[in-house]
Amino acid sequence: MTTTKDRAMTTDIIIPTLGESIAEGVVAAWLVDDGQYVERDAPLMELETDKITMEVPAPASGIVHTAAKVGDTVTVGATVGAIEESAEKPAPKAPAATTDAAPAPMPQPAQATVPEPTSAAGGAEVHATPLAKKLAGDLGVDLSNLTGTGPGGRIREQDVLALTKTNGAPKPTSAPPPSPSGRGPGRRDSHESTGDRETTRERMSPLRQKIASRLVEAQHTAAMLTTFNECDMTNVMALRSRHKDDFLRKHGVKLGFMSFFVKAAVSALREFPLVNSYIVEGEQGPEIEKHGYCDIAVAVGTDKGLVVPVLRNCDSRSFAQVEQGILDLADKARSGKLALEDMQGGTFTISNGGVYGSMLSTPILNPPQSGILGMHNIMRRPVERPDKPGSGEVEVRPMMYLALSYDHRIVDGAGAVGFLKHIKECIESPERLLLEV
Repeated sequence: MTTTKDRAMTTDIIIPTLGESIAEGVVAAWLVDDGQYVERDAPLMELETDKITMEVPAPASGIVHTAAKVGDTVTVGATVGAIEESAEKPAPKAPAATTDAAPAPMPQPAQATVPEPTSAAGGAEVHATPLAKKLAGDLGVDLSNLTGTGPGGRIREQDVLALTKTNGAPKPTSAPPPSPSGRGPGRRDSHESTGDRETTRERMSPLRQKIASRLVEAQHTAAMLTTFNECDMTNVMALRSRHKDDFLRKHGVKLGFMSFFVKAAVSALREFPLVNSYIVEGEQGPEIEKHGYCDIAVAVGTDKGLVVPVLRNCDSRSFAQVEQGILDLADKARSGKLALEDMQGGTFTISNGGVYGSMLSTPILNPPQSGILGMHNIMRRPVERPDKPGSGEVEVRPMMYLALSYDHRIVDGAGAVGFLKHIKECIESPERLLLEV
């Protein structure tokens, strides 16, 4: 809303509609400082809800006046600041002029200085999160040396930490305090700690609160059970190795293992449709909602927690479309660009803990879904030769443990074991995926 005041024309900064069932969010960051000029539609603030993190654009051009602080909970329709439209855009600062006749300054003794974390050399503003600024100040890091990986190129705390890991940790600038026992820094009792015993607290983000709530909900409402199997990755790895270059050249995307597992899951969901179903409340009691499509959610780890965007219509996608779809969702998740519709729905979930080195796990259901497949790391282990069962001949092969957590209220043990066995067969004989058998 635009209002006329004594001195300026201002436009209120209003929290927009965030999507169905979302009534509030938390101000995660102001991307433009109070008193700074902003262009219309430029990223103004970052708002975090229990489902997504989104950028709110500036409704007008002018000087920003904030009325809400980082960490404040704000409701849809709330006014969190204003933009002074009548303010003129500040002209870029010109470099200071110098002349040959100016007297040379007297040399000054060198002084140790701490880099200013909030501005770059020459006075240019550096966009960084409040936590990144604080961390940079504590570690003596010049933010002008960093390239931000956050939304709009904003510098995050991970960027600061990555630089310190590359250049080495800063050396302490002060001597260690004397020992409380008075024995000096060279001696201490065996029970004295040499580490940092500082305790800190920080507020759980809405996204983390929602993750916690859903995980507890899954354990409290579903009769959750996990079954395990293992699969030999030899044939998939050989197939991928033979065709990955041609695949990349033709489709413009790399051929990974996820597309094989997504297509294997589609095949198994067709054979065992109860794994692709929900339990929902009907007018006369619980009902089983069956789905004639496969919308598979893929777990993606981000710096704010685990999110599970949904890849739609996997049953009609090609391998290349699956790979491109997963890549797009992962990029949107890690850059905070996921929309609410990217997170809704999903009839089955795949979680790949193997990328973090997990050998075995029991994944938790993603309500209201009835099944989730857990992939793990590939390890070369001695196993009996599959072409000579019962012979006792052992061969070292790349093996992966698989886990299927399922809702025992709707899926029987035989169905769950059969489902996981079907996935194993599709991965060990990937030609089955092409023949749909």
